[in-house]
Amino acid sequence: MVRPRILFIDAYDSFSNNIVSLLTTTLGVDVDVLPIDPPHLDPKSAGFKDALRKQVRPYHAVVCGPGPGAPDVDKDVGIMRHIWDLGERDLVPVLGICLGFQSLAVSCGAVVKRLRTGLHGMIREIDHLSAEADRNVFAGVPTFKATLYHSLHADVGQESVPAAEWPTAKWASPPLLPDIVPLAWTYENRGDMVERILMGVRHRTKPFWGLQYHPESICTESTGHQVITNWFREAMAWNSATGRELESVSRDASGVEGLEAPHMPVDVKASSDGSSPRLRDDAALASSSLGERYLSQSLDVPLHIEVPDVVEILQDGKSEFIVLDSTSAKIRRSDIDVRGRYSIIALDVDEALKLEYRTGERHITTRSPSASSAAQGVVGEVKLDPGQTIWQFLSDFWTERKISSHETPEPFIGGFMGYTTYELGLEGINVELHEERRHSRPDLCFAWVTRSIVIDHLEGTLRIQTLSSLVSEPEDWKWLESTADKLVRSAIWSNALPANFFGRVHAGDHQITPPHTPTSGHITPKIAVPEAPEYDAKVRACQDFIAAGDSYELCLTDQTLITRPRSRFEGSLQPQPHDDKSGSPSSWQLYRALRTRQPAPFGSYLRLGGATLVGSSPERFLAVDGAGGLCSMRPMKGTVRKSPAVSTLEAAERLLHVPKEEAENLMIVDLVRHDLHVVCGPGNVAVPHLLKVEEYASVFTMISVVEGRLPKAGGDGEREVTGLDVLAASLPPGSMTGAPKKRSCEILQGLERPRGRERSLYSGVVGYMDAAGRGDWSVTIRSLFRWDDENFSSSSSPDVGAGVEVGEMEMEMETWRIGAGGAVTALSTPEGETDEMFTKLKGPLGLFENA
Repeated sequence: MVRPRILFIDAYDSFSNNIVSLLTTTLGVDVDVLPIDPPHLDPKSAGFKDALRKQVRPYHAVVCGPGPGAPDVDKDVGIMRHIWDLGERDLVPVLGICLGFQSLAVSCGAVVKRLRTGLHGMIREIDHLSAEADRNVFAGVPTFKATLYHSLHADVGQESVPAAEWPTAKWASPPLLPDIVPLAWTYENRGDMVERILMGVRHRTKPFWGLQYHPESICTESTGHQVITNWFREAMAWNSATGRELESVSRDASGVEGLEAPHMPVDVKASSDGSSPRLRDDAALASSSLGERYLSQSLDVPLHIEVPDVVEILQDGKSEFIVLDSTSAKIRRSDIDVRGRYSIIALDVDEALKLEYRTGERHITTRSPSASSAAQGVVGEVKLDPGQTIWQFLSDFWTERKISSHETPEPFIGGFMGYTTYELGLEGINVELHEERRHSRPDLCFAWVTRSIVIDHLEGTLRIQTLSSLVSEPEDWKWLESTADKLVRSAIWSNALPANFFGRVHAGDHQITPPHTPTSGHITPKIAVPEAPEYDAKVRACQDFIAAGDSYELCLTDQTLITRPRSRFEGSLQPQPHDDKSGSPSSWQLYRALRTRQPAPFGSYLRLGGATLVGSSPERFLAVDGAGGLCSMRPMKGTVRKSPAVSTLEAAERLLHVPKEEAENLMIVDLVRHDLHVVCGPGNVAVPHLLKVEEYASVFTMISVVEGRLPKAGGDGEREVTGLDVLAASLPPGSMTGAPKKRSCEILQGLERPRGRERSLYSGVVGYMDAAGRGDWSVTIRSLFRWDDENFSSSSSPDVGAGVEVGEMEMEMETWRIGAGGAVTALSTPEGETDEMFTKLKGPLGLFENA
């Protein structure tokens, strides 16, 4: 028996794939997706009506989905508004959801108005007509609650009905709108009045139905899914009763122009030998690190040894670093936070292959180590194939170097490590940057790391490891042994004394050096923080967009700039001498200070691709299990700082389990479900933990856990779907954008200029995907970063600022950036959001305020 087919019209919403999953799993149908503005369906073209009829003819039903904007704005609804105008012979059963519902209501003569306050992420009980009635899709459905995501509502004259008449009048067609038959309502107490909000309708004569609430939301009770089942039964009955004949079209060919795959944005078709043609053309790149196997040697770690100690022993003098440091973990803690069990140190990053990509360009820059240690590395360029994305290229590269996860230990054995910027994510959702970029920085920089160290904070062990070829294996075994020997023979390893790099430790001097912290000097950094009134105004502007229906939630951010002299000791991992009071602390010292000041499960220190990142992120973005293909995302929204008044988890839960905070988190949970459905497919995404409050070093935060499972390769030349595909489909992180993601990012670009012209590393991700397919990525927040190309000479710049005293001496200056912000909703207050932004800024900024 041929499965029924539904056409889903997507208005660029961030919940669309959740609806596709609901339809697929609940109804047992195939769903094709069509955007509201496909090029071949231009309402202004001469043959539009015929083309639209042809488009819908192969389908048993159509669903007009939710999205940003208003139903009376053509660009917001596109072809959706023309579905309702199909002639009697071309009618097709249609269900409108949220924006689709409002579009149906407007087509019947209703007026759409603003609610007093938007109801995004709010959960309300649905008052529906449960009795058997003509084409009532709510018939027999028990009482249920549903999630609302709207700030506009359909006005059908409901407020003019006297209270005494409401119980019966609410189910009757409004006198002036005979085609609207109300089926469901909800009510919002505004203090001085109760808003009556239409939740469900059907058309009096045509096979059209509409739902204002979101049936696909994780917080809509499953009882309400019966409404979807009832609707499709009514749709099929209408097709049968009217003798509507469907045009038979091949499913494999999609049959109709302009369709998008409902859950696979990446091209999974491999070339004949499984690799990218361009990758094969570059012989050196194509052969790099092929045929390697895993070697390792383990040590027990002394209790006093921490991650920076290991880096200092092994990597001092290097120029590039990748350190993923679970600073909230301590060796052999019985109550260890599983989010921070492991720390990973990339070794010899200078000698690793680096791949760089810049948004909008059609090539990848490769940086390979030179055969001569005295020479600079080799820089190359590989063009992407037509239609190929950077993610497809990376997946092809990874696939040829894959090592079975069953034979290797968690969490990392070697492979890709690096960062992406926020702007790389914008490219993936087709959001163009408003301004010309005035730099050549990479938006993605991944190193293929072959030598590394993993510290297991739970077991108190350290694993030295390498990916080794058959030819290099004897030398690699020697390297493992020599590295282990260098660690255990170091002074700090054996007796807790710091290494004597600056002659500060002498025989008989047993004073232990504390974690390196910046030392005070007479040169004061110039700090430019956001202006509170300006940020308040941006919050109000966000709320105007939300009230107009353009977004459900906007994650507004701003940047603080710190200009200071570059450290004379930048490049060294050791502290500057005690008698040096004139220089700035190095980036390594800043990292040491931040990890002590603000420990977090996803701390980081990177010097890579011209960027330096000092990170203290509490938020895991995406984790991927290599063996089973399990993908896990942990959206984090809702934070309260620890204080005497909020010192326990119970106290934090009382503050965070309120509608505003839960709505912020719920909106991102539903968005993340949508992102995972893109790759994992319908029915393969679950939420094992929802709205859970967790404790961190200085704050309590509400998190949720969303999980999906990668599909297996389907054969016929399809390449393996990897964690890189999930990462590509999920950027930029939804917790840093709002929803719907595309429209929200477009709005935020306008609001965050000029200071926040680019978020850059802030709001991007940092992490790894190893050769066994395991990955772990964190969101770059609570962090500070700088770019080498922003350095300048103080003598040549008159704009150093009164706060920086340079005298007659020429100094090289550098600019650090700290991003901070929060999610703005209809329930936000400008004062509250501004306070939250400054609270998040406080931790990283304190490094410079105390310098």
